[in-house]
Amino acid sequence: MSWNCDKNDVTVENKCGVVLPASESYLEEACEALRAGKVIAVPTDTLYGFACDACSLEAVNRIYEIKGRKHTSPLAICVGDVLEIKRFANTEHLPNGLLESLLPGPVTVVLKRGESSILEKSLNPGLDSIGVRVPDYDFIRVVAHGLGSALALTSANPSGQPSSVSIKDFENLWEHCAYVYDGGELPSGRAGSTVVDLTKIGKYKILRPGSAEAETVAILKRHSLEEETTAT
Repeated sequence: MSWNCDKNDVTVENKCGVVLPASESYLEEACEALRAGKVIAVPTDTLYGFACDACSLEAVNRIYEIKGRKHTSPLAICVGDVLEIKRFANTEHLPNGLLESLLPGPVTVVLKRGESSILEKSLNPGLDSIGVRVPDYDFIRVVAHGLGSALALTSANPSGQPSSVSIKDFENLWEHCAYVYDGGELPSGRAGSTVVDLTKIGKYKILRPGSAEAETVAILKRHSLEEETTAT
């Protein structure tokens, strides 16, 4: 079975579900599925991910089921652009221009939700922080814009298994998705995004090195943030 992602009239449909090119031509289908509480698979600037409406408890629970993941493991969210982040997390304490320097890109920033966050309490219950992504990949950002909300986002693979850089890597999970959007093989390897905790004023802490640690740390230092050290 093969298909050409450059041709927007190509749809692959079989017992595993529907595979479509990661093209804005299929934005409507993606948003309809998300609004219906379904899960889709999408490419990002690092890995393939499972995405759903972050404000749909049913859809979020479905992602955990698909991955076989414990509910104690938090999900990140994805928004369409940097300006959207303040709707879901507290950014007022950050240096001017920091987020714009980091994002869009292969970085997950961990921030406090804050009292003004419109994020559903049912997402990562008990946590007062949230990981936020703005991937450097047009399709997923356009989908987030089209939905008008945040996407819950996690890697498209069974929990504990290698991450996916091609839709073939998680073919056995296609049947659980309303749509699988094919962006070809991703070039970034399997490291995933760099995760950095920015919840404390003037401090940063790398929680996962990921694929852009050196670049991320350089940007943080340029904005006069200091690495948080663990007290001994």
